[in-house]
Amino acid sequence: MKILYAASEAYPFAASGGLADVAGSLPRAIRGKMQACRVVMPLYNDIKPELRAQMKYVTNFTVFLSWRALYCGVFEVNYNGVVYYFLDNEYYFKRPGLYGYYDDGERFAFFSKAVLEMLHYIDYTPDIIHCNDWQTALVPVYLNVFYRGEKKFRDIKTVLTIHNIQYQGKYGIEMVQDVLGLPQSATPIVEYDGDVNYMKGGIDQCNMITTVSKTYAEEILDPWFSHGLDRILRARQFKLTGILNGIDVDEYNPKSDPNITVPFSAEDPALKAENKRVLQEEMGLPQKKDVMVLGIVSRLVDHKGMDLVKYIGEEMLREPIQLAVLGSGEYLYESFFEEMQRKYPDKVGFTKGFIPPLARRIYAGADTLLMPSKSEPCGLAQMVALRYGTIPIVRATGGLKDSIQDLGGEGGNGFTFQSYNAHDMLGAVKRALHLYGDEKAWQKAVANGMKCDFSWKRSAGEYVAMYRKILEG
Repeated sequence: MKILYAASEAYPFAASGGLADVAGSLPRAIRGKMQACRVVMPLYNDIKPELRAQMKYVTNFTVFLSWRALYCGVFEVNYNGVVYYFLDNEYYFKRPGLYGYYDDGERFAFFSKAVLEMLHYIDYTPDIIHCNDWQTALVPVYLNVFYRGEKKFRDIKTVLTIHNIQYQGKYGIEMVQDVLGLPQSATPIVEYDGDVNYMKGGIDQCNMITTVSKTYAEEILDPWFSHGLDRILRARQFKLTGILNGIDVDEYNPKSDPNITVPFSAEDPALKAENKRVLQEEMGLPQKKDVMVLGIVSRLVDHKGMDLVKYIGEEMLREPIQLAVLGSGEYLYESFFEEMQRKYPDKVGFTKGFIPPLARRIYAGADTLLMPSKSEPCGLAQMVALRYGTIPIVRATGGLKDSIQDLGGEGGNGFTFQSYNAHDMLGAVKRALHLYGDEKAWQKAVANGMKCDFSWKRSAGEYVAMYRKILEG
């Protein structure tokens, strides 16, 4: 069985979020299940020179996108046992950053069609093309409209994974002919509520839709979560499933992480205490052993529950806790944490931005990690936190619900709250504080949490089973 994993980003080549972590580790795990899996992504300008130097030129060809005839080069590298293809067009991809350009719709329409055109020129014909988010959602559309009649493409199946349904690739209807180059008869495939919607087209045309957790697959059928796509998803519910993401347990390993101060493990979690002391020092907080450090590593936006934190912030800081916050986002929340740091310098440490080494030190040094998300397709931070012996406090939504069970019951590994309510969140924090006061019980919870298996091995097995089901069907 041969899989081509199409993604707009993959670690370590280019990353802006969780998709890159998945695309950088899931294909390797699938390959570990004795399946062939290769990855294709754009050749961005931001790819580091030392990684670019390892690539070798394969070929080039022309991609026809409506009235445009566009160059596409193909480069290849074998990284950690997985073959990666990079599609090159300097006009579209020789720019700083990955997204946020006025012509993103055109850039990723080109990429989606180039993925298919590339198969004419390389020695790899996949059984399944696994697409991810709106940036590759046109692959199933182009495959069925333009390529399905060719023998090489006749039996190829497609999977579309929705990592975050909020981002759909919505554009004006004029894009159908001017950019996408679809015949008028195919307009209904990508039209939704009067616009072109790339995600809708992929949902309509792929063989299987997956999301990154079972709960999120159920939630996006509800208008509150679906950002308007619930109608098409309910109509295609027969091909919708959810598989919880994993994490790269070699990359996130407190025994060998060079970013943290003192290596430790589930067998010797007591060494975590020194990482806490160093974190307190780095964040400008008093170095107190008996104060629970509550970490936040997040985008500072409503979607991540920062409105709850802001609403309850003053009341929460009356408790014996310290906040170690790393993130950036909306000015409202950046200003809030800056103000709290000025007002409570012995209680709040805030660093604006995203600094991966500091994020690791928060995971390793904090006692708890707060994730009060309004919705969370999967979430990886709660899994990483447990790997580093930090107990998550989460709202039970999406992948947070699937991965974290409350310590009030059997097999618990964190603290959960149900309603999107600031005082419910505060109640979960207080329950964590209560357990933290019992050192023996807390250390047992930490050790058990570090033994949770969130490796890709489990999830990769579910993906392989799904691929087989598609091919047999």
